[in-house]
Formats: sequence, structure tokens, C-alpha cells
Amino acid sequence: MQSFALYRLPHHTQPMIVGLNDNETETLDSVEKLDGREGFVLSPFWCDSQHSVVLIHGRPRPYQQGELNHFLFHVGTCSTPEHIGKDIYQKDFDTFSSAIREGRFEKLVLSRASSFPLPASGCHPATLFERACTAYPRMMIVLVSAPHAGTWLMATPEVLLQGKGNQWQTMALAGTMKLTAEEADFDVPIGNMSRMPKWEEKDIHEQAVVSAYLYDCLKGISTHLKQGATTTARAGSLVHLRSIFSFGLPDNMHLGSILQRLHPTPAVCGMPKHEALRFILEHETNRRRYFSGFAGLLQPSGDTHIYVTLRCMEYLQTHYTLYAGSGLMPQSTLENEWTETAYKMETMKSCIAR
Repeated sequence: MQSFALYRLPHHTQPMIVGLNDNETETLDSVEKLDGREGFVLSPFWCDSQHSVVLIHGRPRPYQQGELNHFLFHVGTCSTPEHIGKDIYQKDFDTFSSAIREGRFEKLVLSRASSFPLPASGCHPATLFERACTAYPRMMIVLVSAPHAGTWLMATPEVLLQGKGNQWQTMALAGTMKLTAEEADFDVPIGNMSRMPKWEEKDIHEQAVVSAYLYDCLKGISTHLKQGATTTARAGSLVHLRSIFSFGLPDNMHLGSILQRLHPTPAVCGMPKHEALRFILEHETNRRRYFSGFAGLLQPSGDTHIYVTLRCMEYLQTHYTLYAGSGLMPQSTLENEWTETAYKMETMKSCIAR
């Protein structure tokens, strides 16, 4: 069975596809091994014996509607749908919150998964992709299917690494607020938010933690590093706090090493990073798999567009599974974090319901 990656960049109208034409799909056991390689990459949150970095070779070309109508989609190794009920989530929340209150962590990200039967009439993944493109013009939309990973659909607002030549960007994205129905589209500086509810101190601090981490990651390996103003950025019916970092790189043939250094950011993991990562892997009930990893086009000599894999749906034979997480800080409450993950899951769930 062939592999492919179908994607549409934010604010673009033409989807692009990589793969399908007898391409070679490569699996790697570490992100760093992406150095010097080219293609569409799908990386898990953490590489292990079951979850490898998937690299689909080939150059992107325009996608023609209906091209995937007869494609046999891959089903991943997760044959039993993941589902984290509120009782299990509460136990995880208590474990994570206790560690934060003890002063071991400044922030921890807790995730969960929720599974639902596919509609009796069926719902083709390519149709869901097209619905997501229509519903979320500001987000990166990705549908990827490969034997080592299964089939995943996502609509993500968070850039991990993008650019070409000597012009590169990443972003700090944290804090979540749901828009009311009457609030219009916008991306405005944080100081000009008269039409928005006030951001809570927890959100502002969380975003500052992510920003500080990214600046420290980049200052020793990049040139002309600049941090932009904090803005409120829309992603579907939600808004987030965002700061964009611009920089140069002395060598574009080591993008895998840059990604290894950046990932996972505190936006999907916690601080301090390595201790938080170890804690999540040991204590989080949910198996994240390819949620909160990253995906996108990797081209050292051309355009690179790598996004954090947020707002994810895994497509299985009879079910679909939604994944979401939220950043826990000392001020976090169970109900607020559970509600935030529910809002995030609606991004993909709404595509099924259309």
C-alpha cells in the first residue's frame, strides 16, 4: 500500500500532495536523523519501538479533488481506540498538579483522547480534509497515511519551523480562549484587545514560559534572532497568545538537529523540558502517538513548513479518535482544563458532523 501526505498551508487555497507515485517511505528512530533529508515528515511526540519518524519521499504537487477516492487508507498499530474518561483524566490531573505544587515543574501539559464510532454512512478521510480546509482557512491542514503510523488528520495553528535560505521562523503559542459567536476574525497585538475578554494571568505566564524557552534554544545556534510582539491569534473558534521568532541559520543541512532541539516545546510538554518529558512518559495515561509531535514539508534547499501536530484525529476502521492537551500551571483547575480540551476536540469533531 502506498503512502501519502496531503496538506494545505494557512491562507492558501490549493492543497498539495506528496507521495502515491511508487515513492519510498522511510522510518527513522530519531528526529536528528532528518539532517540532510527531504520529503514530508510525520514525527511522534516521542520516538519508541512502536512510533518512528515517518518520511515520505517526493516533491509536492497540486492535489486534484477526488484523487484519493479509491485509496486504501492505512490503519495504525492502535487497533483499540484510545479513550480517556473524566475519572481517569482527574487522576492524571491530580498527579500532574501535585508535582507542580511541589515545585518540581513550572508547567506540565496533560493530554487525553476520546473515541467515537464513525457515522453509519461512513466518512471518507479526503472529505474530512476538504471540510477542514473550508472551516479553518488560517490553519495548516494535514491528512497523512502511512503503514507505520496509520491515518491522521489535523488542523494546527502552531509553526515549529518554517522558512528557506537564511530566513526562518518558529513561534511560541500558548493560552486558550473560546470566541463568542459575535466576535469577528482578527490577529491583533496584545495591547489592543478592547473587544476581547481579558487574558488570565495563567495564560500570559504560560505563553511567557514557552517564549523564554524558544529564545534560549535559538540564541546559541541562530543568527539575527528577533522576537516579535505578543499577539492574539485565531484558530477556528479559539484564540491563543502568539509570539513569532525570526532568525537565520548558518547551515540548512542540519534541520533535523534544529527540530530535535526545539521539540517538544513547553507548549506540548512542560518546563523544565527534559524532566517534564520524563514525567509525562511515566505518568500520563494517554498514549499520544503522533499527537503533539510534528508534521510538514522538509526541504533544506527549498521551502520548509513544519507544524506541531495539534487538533488531531486518528482515523481507524470503525472509529475515530480525537486528541487534545492543555498546559497545567499552579492556578489550573480540573474543570477549566477538561473544558479546554473539549473545545480543542471540537475542531476536528465538527468536520465529522457537517
